[in-house]
Amino acid sequence: MKKTNYPEQLLMLVYLARWLLLASVVGALAGLASAALLLSLEWATDTRNAHRWLLWLLPLAGLAVGLVYHLLGKSVEGGNNLLIDEIHDPRRIVPKRMAPLILLGTVITHLFGGSAGREGTAVQMGGALADMVTRIGRLGPDERRILLMAGISAGFASVFGTPLAGAVFGLEVLAIGRLRYDAILPCFIAAIVSDQVPALLGVHHTHYAIPFVPHFSIGIFGATLAAGIVFGLVGMVFAQATHGLSRLVKRLIKFPPLRPFAGGVAVLLLALLPGTDKYLGLGIPTIVEAFEKPLPLYDFAGKIVFTVTTLASGFKGGEVTPLFYIGATLGNALAQLLAMPVPVLAGLGFVAVFAGAANTPIASTIMAIELFGPEIGVLAGIACVVSYLFSGHTGIYHAQRIGHGKRVAIPEGMRLSELAGLRKRGGKADKTEDSAG
Repeated sequence: MKKTNYPEQLLMLVYLARWLLLASVVGALAGLASAALLLSLEWATDTRNAHRWLLWLLPLAGLAVGLVYHLLGKSVEGGNNLLIDEIHDPRRIVPKRMAPLILLGTVITHLFGGSAGREGTAVQMGGALADMVTRIGRLGPDERRILLMAGISAGFASVFGTPLAGAVFGLEVLAIGRLRYDAILPCFIAAIVSDQVPALLGVHHTHYAIPFVPHFSIGIFGATLAAGIVFGLVGMVFAQATHGLSRLVKRLIKFPPLRPFAGGVAVLLLALLPGTDKYLGLGIPTIVEAFEKPLPLYDFAGKIVFTVTTLASGFKGGEVTPLFYIGATLGNALAQLLAMPVPVLAGLGFVAVFAGAANTPIASTIMAIELFGPEIGVLAGIACVVSYLFSGHTGIYHAQRIGHGKRVAIPEGMRLSELAGLRKRGGKADKTEDSAG
């Protein structure tokens, strides 16, 4: 340990000033990128709704995106998982092309009717822009890792309007059961700064209203526990279905650009069924309705099918907004069975399915408080933690590491994709998990 004659607090002022500058730059860049994304997606959604015939071009749009990534984007195909891997095991600078390619791919997905989200796009743009700053500033490996985390936080915060949840998401998403406190200051600064930028540019986020949260009681506690279990299982199904279908598509279709083409054909055929338009795109109107009135019990399943087909075939976008849709509509359905207010269970599902699928219960609980108010905090905490536990060692980000397993015997440091491989081969981790379950 290097000795110094300066007081620790004086050195901390230097540390604060340095990271205030670096993280603010990353936050501002990520906020600008998210504002451009949100405006672009609003245009794409309005255009598609005004010209329904665009859906018929979805297979060709998929082919175009597939060709662009095949020719120009092989180095950034990993997306969010590439960023997570670079933070754990730094190897090379994230290519600058990640940001424009993912933005273009996501807008095309939504313009022609694919079912996807926006978080993945915002996070990838934030990470790519952060690495650009590390390159210009000639930062070392440790500082680069921290700034990449700040970029993830900034992207998430600015696209959803949740600065505190975004800050914690960048700390929590890297490893199951472990937070990286060495990046806590840059992540918070970047997330807070990035959240301000869209609002300054006149870009606003959707408001979800929960007018009344019931007083805590044994009955409410039990219903929340039961709902949390279901939310976790559905989050697990979504993650496993997405990864499983992706592997199947890659095995059956060897030429990568043809995969989103085939996925576009499948989504187009599904969309021809009556009443399935609401499963296309982000699905924000249906999410809002889930807080207002009872919806069909099967809406969450419809969104799972459309989103898994879209993303697993190679279309670009994110998983989180579809998970909000799935969670809100699932909570809406459970409210009709558990005798809880529809807006409350829709809100709990909104965050808890995401908590289970992304293994981020703390960020998800904070998000509930930021979006719905502090009154929902206790119930959201219960639902998110239970969902996290019951989703098992699966997740939408297969580059996540095991920091501290949900069951102690799971090997630490292992990627979720490696753990899935052990399950297939009947390895030690698989036997441990089965015996623990």
